[in-house]
Amino acid sequence: MRQLLAAAAVLLAAPAIAAPAPIGMSETEQAAPAVPPILSARERADTENRILAERLDTVIPAIMRAEGIDLWLLVAREYFEEPVVASMLDAESMHARRRTILIFHDPGEGKPVERLTVSRYGLGGLFAPAWDPAKQPDQWQAAADIVAARNPAKIAVNVSDLHQFADGMTVSQYDKFTAALPAALRPRIVSGEGLAIRWLETRTPAEMALYPAIERTAHAVIAEAFSRKVITPGVTTAEEVQWWYRDRLLQLGLDAWFHPSIAIQRAGVKGMLEGAEVIRPGDLLWTDFGITYLRLNTDTQHLAYVLKPGETEAPAGLRLGLANTNRVQDILLRQFAVGRSGNEALARARAEAKAAGLDPSIYSHPIGLHGHGAGPSIGFWDNQNADPRGDAPIHANTAWSIELTSYTAVPEWGGQRVDFRAEENAFFDGKTVRYIDGRQTSLTLIPSDP
Repeated sequence: MRQLLAAAAVLLAAPAIAAPAPIGMSETEQAAPAVPPILSARERADTENRILAERLDTVIPAIMRAEGIDLWLLVAREYFEEPVVASMLDAESMHARRRTILIFHDPGEGKPVERLTVSRYGLGGLFAPAWDPAKQPDQWQAAADIVAARNPAKIAVNVSDLHQFADGMTVSQYDKFTAALPAALRPRIVSGEGLAIRWLETRTPAEMALYPAIERTAHAVIAEAFSRKVITPGVTTAEEVQWWYRDRLLQLGLDAWFHPSIAIQRAGVKGMLEGAEVIRPGDLLWTDFGITYLRLNTDTQHLAYVLKPGETEAPAGLRLGLANTNRVQDILLRQFAVGRSGNEALARARAEAKAAGLDPSIYSHPIGLHGHGAGPSIGFWDNQNADPRGDAPIHANTAWSIELTSYTAVPEWGGQRVDFRAEENAFFDGKTVRYIDGRQTSLTLIPSDP
């Protein structure tokens, strides 16, 4: 434990390192913003380690006490890291080594939560080494002995048939652990589902201080993609823009967490055009783009209109379509409340939007350490009714992708029903939902002429 405290003291006492240019959260999205400065590899590692140490110090005790769990045991193997353990590795430990067992124990009475690692190697000084193979060669027995010595009332392990984030304990590892555990303790094993979700979904002040610059970076790259720098109407194809995104991220030293999407809606054509389709004047373009940076993810959908020769703005029907989607966003944000389920938020938002004469489809989700993050879903594009994945309550200090669409008949396109998709990232502090770096409220315009 002395080693752990000493390591933590070094981390916390270290001088503040560089961070992305400070950008506050904003309800207004900038048009064609510049890409903020990108950190070096070492600066990123320092930032990630500082935030991880703080999360372990603050989030773990809070969620263990909220869930009523006094011991949480996590297991991962090299190259087969489960989502929770992967998020707890320091920046220099890119993978679990051999088999890594992590134990959190809350002794109660306000005492600090123990953080132990039962593995051959340390873990960035964030967990106290708790296994000497020379004294006990059997790693499972060593873990079981630690658990038995603490005699917990509840032993949480990550098993869940509903949430992928909480199902990291494999059958083989479960069998080995329970075989080593005293028989009297086996009935105390419970699912760590609540702990896993709360750990992954909770956003800290330090993370939220970084998030606006990360989101601004994504907005800046989208603005480049939706410009004459990348798109020459009549020449450029949808898939060429997709691969431009990938090359641009390579230049910036950033990662996409999914392959970017580009699609075209066109007057007189049903559905979305993709792939080798050439972008033309008069097209409505849609993109879905997300990056991972400093362990946080973005997920953004924007729309652009390719001006016809002589046009200076998009047709009024297209502008109205985006405005309708913005109205659905406003309606959804009003439904966020601590303790309310994702399903209830969905039902309330859909009812209000339909009563206002809108035609919505809502499929919002948490975001943070994963793009499609842990926590309750608020609808799915293929299911606008209640879903088991939306049963859980909404919590404070969580980040969200406000992802949805509304459909509008566009007079200038002969009354064609057009899909106005939007997605922006936001933060719920328990009282209000605020966009992290604004939202799109006007169509991006791409000139036909240079």
